[in-house]
Amino acid sequence: MLYTELLRLWDEAVQAVDARDWQAALRKFQQISEPTSRTLFGMASVHLCLEEPDQAIKALDLTIAKDERLAVGFFQRAAVMMKVGRLEEALSDCVWAQKHMRGNTLIDYNQLGLRFKLYSWQVLHNTAAVYCFMGQWDQAREVLLSQAQDIRRVGNLETTLDSVLRKERLTPLQVPQGAVFRPRKQEVEQLKEKDYLGKSKVISSIIPNDDFAGFEPNRMQKPGYYQPQTDGENGSRYMRMGVPYMARGPGQLTVPGGAVVFLFGEEDSDGMVTVIHDGQRGQVPFSVLKPEDVHTRRGKKGNRVPSGIPLPPGHQPPTRPKSRPPTAAPPQNTSPPSYADATHTQLPGFTANAASNQDAGPAPPSLLVKVHYTYTVALSVPADTSCRELKEQIAQKLGQPASNLRLRWRQQGYRVLQPLEVEGQPCRSLLEVSEAGRATLWCQKEDPTIDRPILYQMVAQYNYTAQGPEDLDFAEGDTIDVLGEVNEEWLEGHCAGRIGIFPSCFAYRDEGTRVSQL
Repeated sequence: MLYTELLRLWDEAVQAVDARDWQAALRKFQQISEPTSRTLFGMASVHLCLEEPDQAIKALDLTIAKDERLAVGFFQRAAVMMKVGRLEEALSDCVWAQKHMRGNTLIDYNQLGLRFKLYSWQVLHNTAAVYCFMGQWDQAREVLLSQAQDIRRVGNLETTLDSVLRKERLTPLQVPQGAVFRPRKQEVEQLKEKDYLGKSKVISSIIPNDDFAGFEPNRMQKPGYYQPQTDGENGSRYMRMGVPYMARGPGQLTVPGGAVVFLFGEEDSDGMVTVIHDGQRGQVPFSVLKPEDVHTRRGKKGNRVPSGIPLPPGHQPPTRPKSRPPTAAPPQNTSPPSYADATHTQLPGFTANAASNQDAGPAPPSLLVKVHYTYTVALSVPADTSCRELKEQIAQKLGQPASNLRLRWRQQGYRVLQPLEVEGQPCRSLLEVSEAGRATLWCQKEDPTIDRPILYQMVAQYNYTAQGPEDLDFAEGDTIDVLGEVNEEWLEGHCAGRIGIFPSCFAYRDEGTRVSQL
């Protein structure tokens, strides 16, 4: 059973209890296919109101079976057991109710939805009442005297003790009539349907004063006039003027006789109705209008609706550029051109000078060079470009002086970056540092005033974040130029245009790579 359905039936049963309609409340409780201990307690309360103690006991048995620690359930069943004369079972329920009080003076069931507070003295009262019904007055007196402190604090127990001493039977106490467990108010409120979207509202429309917020099937609309969906003559919103009408006041519209108008509103108390004619809105007498079936009216299609609600003007697409006229076809008697003629045809702008240059040799292939800076750039250069020219192009691309940049490359199989230009040695060509028509270079910005020898190079093994202004931060895999040794644990190095100190344990030295001094 769905929890929402249980809440609905439970709430309806509680409402019937409040209205003192016990039969309706019982029917609602019985419709719950998977009852809980609280709904079963409510069913038992309804049976008691209908003077059906045996059915109430069965419902309370199921209640306690669902919740074995419900003290108020044992308390209520003990009272019903005394009414039907089952005193031994009533005494047992009183003992269990006292046990489930767990030494508390009272249990407030309002948090669970039952407007009732069960006090420990009420359980003692019913226990003494059972002994009174059994004729064991001494036992009843001992039960009450065992709680001497409660007797002094609670006046009801003192009255009960006086009745026992006079050997007067005590009246059993029970939950008040009509007191049942109620569902949580917040959960009941969630059962009501909520319209999260709300009612639609017309924000903008091509129809003047449009307030229609419903839905209509899709239909084709042609530029000129808006034609609403209608069903024949009876359902049409188009009307024909039987006689001409001249406006006689503000808000009225002058319409010639025989003109077709669109009925925009309903007839008011003065017999006037709002219509739209020739793009204008106004009022005319409803008595001069006759229904018009615009769908079955014969005539030209363009004059089908001579008046109505104009749509915005249509937008004409821009004209396409005119193509050049095709060249005249060659005469039929001419033979097709040969392969030699087609391959040796001189193109426009092709000079003999260019032909001589072409015969000199093929143009050198181009290489794609990817440069890693603070960001990555790519450029295409000829393969025979010198290091100086490449450095100038990269500097222009990065917006930095060429003298402040240093280019490096990584040999395959090694992680250390090697300089592209080494002092005293010929510069490496791009073909030497490229692979499959591509070359990857690393560019670092350097201060030209720095002229310090590089002892060796190391590769960063971990990321290091600078802890002070004198530290050198780097990322894992970066190449570090070691400029000096501070002590056994700290080194001074250069990386990415910055100089600082760093822990030696954060990098390792690649012995397999030769490092040249810049």
